[in-house]
Amino acid sequence: MFVIFSVFYILIAAAMIVLILLQNGAGADAGSGFGSGASATVFGARGSATFLTRTTGILATLFFLMSLGMGMYLHANGAQHDDGGDLGVMSSAASKPAAQKPAPAPAPATEVPLATPAAANTPAKSAGNVPAAATAPAKKD
Repeated sequence: MFVIFSVFYILIAAAMIVLILLQNGAGADAGSGFGSGASATVFGARGSATFLTRTTGILATLFFLMSLGMGMYLHANGAQHDDGGDLGVMSSAASKPAAQKPAPAPAPATEVPLATPAAANTPAKSAGNVPAAATAPAKKD
């Protein structure tokens, strides 16, 4: 039964597309005022606007109602979710475990030697030959 509704659903959608494309735009009536369009056609003096508009509205209502009905049917019957049984090209990737990289080797630990009591009492050496600061000359008033 669901397959029959699906077929009608697709046919209604295709018919709506065709009817919408057949309709004239809003600016198409402006040309008929200058004599370039024939307003009296097969569908009457108003042209095809009334017939196409009414038919499109009916099909749109049917499409909307069928969408709601099919959605409620799927929700009530518990639509079954596929857990990835048919993934197409990706099925081979899903069946293989991910390649794991080996863990990097731990970096060698560098030990900092502890300060000895003799080293703690000695003054620190300067970083190079830095000249002693010169005193500024006194200002004469």
